Amino acid sequence: MPLNNRIAARVEDIVQWRRHLHRHPELEYDLPETSRFVAEQLRAFGCDEVVTGIGGTGVVAVIRGQGEGARMIGLRADMDALPVTEETGAEHASLTPGRMHACGHDGHTAMLLGAARHLAETRGFTGTAVLIFQPAEEAGAGAKAMIDDGLFQRFPVDEVYSLHNLPGLPVGHVGVRDGGIMASADRIEIDILGCGAHAARPNEGVDVVLTGAAIVTALQQVAARNVDPQKSAVVSISVFQAGEVDNVLPPIARLIGTARTLDGDVRVQVKARVRAIAEGIAAAYGAQAQVRFMEGYPVTRNHPAQAAFAAEVAREVCGDHAVDANAEPMLAAEDFAFMLERKPGAYLFLGNGPSAGLHHPAYDFADAAIAYGASFWVRLVERALPCTAQDR
Repeated sequence: MPLNNRIAARVEDIVQWRRHLHRHPELEYDLPETSRFVAEQLRAFGCDEVVTGIGGTGVVAVIRGQGEGARMIGLRADMDALPVTEETGAEHASLTPGRMHACGHDGHTAMLLGAARHLAETRGFTGTAVLIFQPAEEAGAGAKAMIDDGLFQRFPVDEVYSLHNLPGLPVGHVGVRDGGIMASADRIEIDILGCGAHAARPNEGVDVVLTGAAIVTALQQVAARNVDPQKSAVVSISVFQAGEVDNVLPPIARLIGTARTLDGDVRVQVKARVRAIAEGIAAAYGAQAQVRFMEGYPVTRNHPAQAAFAAEVAREVCGDHAVDANAEPMLAAEDFAFMLERKPGAYLFLGNGPSAGLHHPAYDFADAAIAYGASFWVRLVERALPCTAQDR
């Protein structure tokens, strides 16, 4: 089965929904207009249930197929934008200064709306499709908030799936893999305590700038020399705060960054090494290091059977040549990981073509990808919840 003809014939509707969302970006949990628009569309499609306010501004739609099938399949799209000033020059550019859909969540939401309309009209499946529109993926762990608010108690799906557009991957192509596909991301904060001094008499103090520079350099050995070369990890210090004037050595410095891994054991190992290196180097320089970790999103880990199934469905829609079932993982983080910790499922990449990169002010979602994404969602539900002859 190639692209769904019915979706392809009406793809312009979905494009217009996408562009409406793009013009009106909202951030994190503060999605009143986005959630309202999504809920209104879902009700207009004739979904059996439309529930708002889950996890703050999350929206869930229920569509029941033919027959009395007990299985439930969840499909998730993220809805929030980013605090980025748009530079696309597009006719549908953001109307809100300092905000834009720089990650394509407008496209994700629109594609799932397109699938919702088709599924509600055709009911070509048995069982239940649960469509999850989630806030606060970019920051705030909206997936966890929806789970904590009873998402899977109220809608006990058997499996859950999500996808994300990927610049650089051709439109109409899909990438998926078994196991870790997106990384965990933990915030690192290191306060370095020394003793201030006049810049002309550094011997009278303990130089926290020198100490911090040594720590930043040494932390690169964590990935290079401590982690198994066949596994992935990256430690990036992106903030170095110290001092205010040129003739005083400050008494305190702060380093801030992230540690990212694709494996839970490596995640523990990296934290231990960061702490040991920072504290050890600080002591060697006569200073003290206070190390804190703020756990962020966990590893997005696909389940084997569901990853293989998603690849099969993608081959039906996009063709064998267009599906990579052993795609390279990314060390960016994704809060769909929380859902995959609770339910079997898979997370996929959908090609966005030669666009600017994610989170770039010149990025825009490729409308040409919409028919592929919406068709994939429809076919996944039909394959996961097949009708019997009696249902037909």
